[in-house]
Amino acid sequence: MMQILQGAQMLFVAFGALVLVPLLTGLDPNVALFGAGIGTLIFQVITKRSVPIFLASSFAFIAPILFGVQTWGIPATMGGLMVAGVVYVIMGGIIKVRGVGFIHTLLPPVVVGPVIMVIGLGLAPSAVNMALGKSGDGAVQLIDGSVALWISAISLITTIGVSVFAKGFFKLMPILSGIIAGYTTALFFGVVDFSPVTNAAWLSIPNFTMPEFNINAVLFMIPVAIAPAVEHVGDMLAISNVTQKDYLKKPGLHRTMAGDGFATIAASMFGAPPNTTYSEVTGAVMLTRAFNPVIMTWAAVTALVLAFVGKLGAILQTIPVPVMGGIMILLFGSIATVGLNTMIKNQVDLHKARNLAIVAVTLVFGIGGMAFGIGDFSLQGISLCGIVAIFLNLVLPKDMGESHVVDNAQMED
Repeated sequence: MMQILQGAQMLFVAFGALVLVPLLTGLDPNVALFGAGIGTLIFQVITKRSVPIFLASSFAFIAPILFGVQTWGIPATMGGLMVAGVVYVIMGGIIKVRGVGFIHTLLPPVVVGPVIMVIGLGLAPSAVNMALGKSGDGAVQLIDGSVALWISAISLITTIGVSVFAKGFFKLMPILSGIIAGYTTALFFGVVDFSPVTNAAWLSIPNFTMPEFNINAVLFMIPVAIAPAVEHVGDMLAISNVTQKDYLKKPGLHRTMAGDGFATIAASMFGAPPNTTYSEVTGAVMLTRAFNPVIMTWAAVTALVLAFVGKLGAILQTIPVPVMGGIMILLFGSIATVGLNTMIKNQVDLHKARNLAIVAVTLVFGIGGMAFGIGDFSLQGISLCGIVAIFLNLVLPKDMGESHVVDNAQMED
């Protein structure tokens, strides 16, 4: 019984982030719960239930899903995401044969850093539009601007306050706290529409969506798998440090990466966002010292049960746009900062002309929306800048000299 309660507690920690992704991207939150539950169980089977970690909706895929759904629709986007899961599995296979070194060769910090920054900064306009009460693209004013600003400000301030000042268990739930504070403010202003909750059944089958395969959507999603794959290695190191066990050796990074891949494939087969290992839950494991992987089995089972509660999904869908906008400002900025920190921590020298060229071109292509197209096939945004960053890193000589751009700027200073 104790393990069941601990499992439910772990899901509670992950809940805000888990449902935020489908709410932002127009997917069904109940399907996301189902995808997280089934994904975590698959991960446990592949890793022989040895790692106490929970898998759920990946933030790195928010921008690609938004773009994919608008461009090709949900089924084709899911097909692309399934192939991204296959990329993880292939990476797991290569790691088994070649070791971890190949990831560092193909995806060094000078490639990964700017790509992660693009994922965050590319979404900045959507966050601001939603905080101002508009739709993500800014085309429709959904809630009065002055009211929306109050709601989004309270969401943002609460999320920052909890992440900075909260102690213990509460520190792990900044997103959930921000949603609750923003939602309460929205209730005060009377902008919450409860009709979806009234119309929803207590128990219902989630709105599953089967994938379709579109070559453009597939090629768009493959490079996006870079950031979560690198994040996965970091999460495995983090949970290894917490439990004092080396999971990179046993069950092995190849197994955990493949587990993540199969979890993503399974989630996208039903119309859920791709799965990734959750750092919040790792933090909860550290605080509660709940090292038994069985607890994560119960977290997954709880997610599967909640997926069939129709009223829960309906309540989540009543959350007004500015609540999400306020949290997104911090969230997307944080993603960009992770990319920046990747370069700082690994001491990427931007005096070197090759490094400056890779970072500069990647950022401008990604944030500026550069696109290349041949016939029906096109590459743009994150997928294009990911491919360009990898290509430049492979072809530019390692010993390219100092950057005159930086030197001149310093002289002018």
